[in-house]
Amino acid sequence: MRMFRRGPRRDPRDTPRDPAFSFFSVDEAAHFRAQVREAFAEHGLEVTLYEGAVVDNAGRQFGLGNLAAVCHNDDRGPRAWGELARRHAAMVLRTVDGPSALDTLPPAQIRAQLYPRVISGEGLDAENFGYARYVAPGLYELLALDLPESVMMLTDEALGQLGETERLRRRAMDNLRELPVEGRETVTGDEGMKFEVVVGDSFYTASRVLALETVVRQTTGQQLTADGALVAMPFRHQLAFHVIRDAGVVPSLAGMAMFAASAFEDTPGAISPYVYWWRPGVITQLSQKGAEGDDEVRIVVDDDFQEVLARLTAQEPPEGGRR
Repeated sequence: MRMFRRGPRRDPRDTPRDPAFSFFSVDEAAHFRAQVREAFAEHGLEVTLYEGAVVDNAGRQFGLGNLAAVCHNDDRGPRAWGELARRHAAMVLRTVDGPSALDTLPPAQIRAQLYPRVISGEGLDAENFGYARYVAPGLYELLALDLPESVMMLTDEALGQLGETERLRRRAMDNLRELPVEGRETVTGDEGMKFEVVVGDSFYTASRVLALETVVRQTTGQQLTADGALVAMPFRHQLAFHVIRDAGVVPSLAGMAMFAASAFEDTPGAISPYVYWWRPGVITQLSQKGAEGDDEVRIVVDDDFQEVLARLTAQEPPEGGRR
């Protein structure tokens, strides 16, 4: 997994952009949607194209957001979009046309493949996911069933078939803690800036913020401090963190804010462009975007975090930093 995702050079950014997927020009979006239509047609399914989705004759809607981001980020450029669209259409149709995993998998296997997943609250269907647990401003936790080709987000109705929600969540959290760390990169900079980035192909890499103590121990061999950590979950395959120990928290916060905003852009499975303060039982947002049209990232801290900053900056500077 690359830390910063950059799409290949294509049409210049001053070319008219597609209203649904601004990382595409109008012409690129037309090519992308033509590839999608053709991919579904090869499977005998005629679909109607809309800006962000396709709908078949039975009224089934298939979103295109993740596929569009995958195409945008593929280094091969538009020549690969047909292949990616065909693979996506085949996977989607196998999933929706086949029997439900909830009906075919034994209960023990279902429990072994349960994971909590942190998602953006944008577009969350409260009618079907009433059990969604608040994590932080704009972020929620759902339970998901991990399948070979897809991830099934479990609705209220599905959970009702499996048992008591809190018991299922405890099992899902146990499964999350047992995931291996696929990759780790350390980002360093001036004034003692330093943070870790856990990366991986797992759809639950960013969701490991829910088990941060385990991740910190696995990757650094250390424990979290009483002051907690800075965390960022720009998209599903990345989790960044900085354990708060000294005045290095100041440059690290600034660096992570820029990192999160950059890594969030145009990515499949986007979660949040912000940095948060993690403490047991509470996650507080620390960064935010400027006004519309303003790309600047702003840091906004509350009285509790300001007290932490004041106390740590009054101490000795971090190793490698300057006063």
